Amino acid sequence: MNSPMDQNNAPTTETKRAPRPQRLRFGIAAAVVAAAAVGGTVTAFAVNDSDGQSATTTSAAQASGAGAEGPLSTNKSDIVDSDGKKVVLTGVNWFGFETGTYAPHGLWTRGWESMLDQMAKQGFNTLRLPYANDMFKSSAKPDGIDYHKNPDLKGLTPQQIMDKIVKGATDRGIRVILDQHRPDQYGQSELWHSQSLSEKQWMDDWVKLAKRYKNNDRVIGADLHNEPRGQATWGDGNPKTDWQLAATKAGNAIHKVNKNWLVFVEGTDRHKNEQFWWGGDLQGVKKHPVKLKEPNKVVYSAHDYGPGVFNQNWFQAKDFPKNMPAIWEKHWAYIKKQNIAPLLLGEFGGKKTAGKSSEAVWQNALMDYLKKHQISYTYWTWNPDSGDTGGVLKNDWKTIDQNKMKMLAKYQTPLLEAKKGK
Repeated sequence: MNSPMDQNNAPTTETKRAPRPQRLRFGIAAAVVAAAAVGGTVTAFAVNDSDGQSATTTSAAQASGAGAEGPLSTNKSDIVDSDGKKVVLTGVNWFGFETGTYAPHGLWTRGWESMLDQMAKQGFNTLRLPYANDMFKSSAKPDGIDYHKNPDLKGLTPQQIMDKIVKGATDRGIRVILDQHRPDQYGQSELWHSQSLSEKQWMDDWVKLAKRYKNNDRVIGADLHNEPRGQATWGDGNPKTDWQLAATKAGNAIHKVNKNWLVFVEGTDRHKNEQFWWGGDLQGVKKHPVKLKEPNKVVYSAHDYGPGVFNQNWFQAKDFPKNMPAIWEKHWAYIKKQNIAPLLLGEFGGKKTAGKSSEAVWQNALMDYLKKHQISYTYWTWNPDSGDTGGVLKNDWKTIDQNKMKMLAKYQTPLLEAKKGK
């Protein structure tokens, strides 16, 4: 049975479908149902830090150090620290601020600090934190939180809860990327603007966040808009649809108030008449790169998924998975290989990571590729309530999926040093 919550509106389960016309997202009556919908139960428990932990953490694949304190920049295809040394981000997503809870999911089951402790113990050095713009409205109220387990969150606004999560993560040595995931709790938008969110408000919100976290060097940047697609174009000059143009404007606006931030620019879902994963196609960068006034701050970001999300024809090819590197390099990985700019694989994931299923084979092949080419990533997702992929956590929101961590631990780089008391 779920532990009592002071408020009990429904969390939602994220479902990732692409390149279908829309992603499915369904409401749920309560946190108990949210877990049941993905095949699990919600159980009240006292968190024991040693329970469910992976045996392998940051010892694997430490190809580069955590980097020095201070802002990050880019040097050709590398992210570098303030000393010019290479930094590789190997992190995870934790969603919820973009849904009707206006808070990270799972807080109906356990405390937010124990969640971050566990995340750090698993060796994730970066947290991609999705949000919806309507969480900043005065009418937005946090939900889906057990305040007996999270007493310090009671009475806070969604923004103030974000402040807590950001500080908690960075105090533990985890860098943070903020991700504008959707305009409101009701669903993602093809473009960075929508009926509920003007382009001006989208940019204003980014400027406010850049100012707000300016003095925390471990908040490293802005993932400007999640998965541009549909109407989104690249480099055609149309002010309503040109994502390359909008990203340039937003990046320059951010740097007027915070020159330290990296600007993460996702791809679209197509190049010419060829469709790909939402946010996954960066072929337009060849002719139309994003050029900001502040140099050495652009990181391109792609999303890539497996047959558990949508069974693309390349998963059924006779030479699978040997055919995959050519597909990745056509759509996004060429940016790294050709030394154009750094690359972050901002989302990838799936339920199966062990065995001979095509999804498990694909995930392991992709992880091996990322490691070989030293490409940064944030795995989708920490949450178990992602409908198509599941999470690093199992459905009890406590136990680690050991098969997933075994795969991810093949390629992790160190965290920054935790601050005293963490």
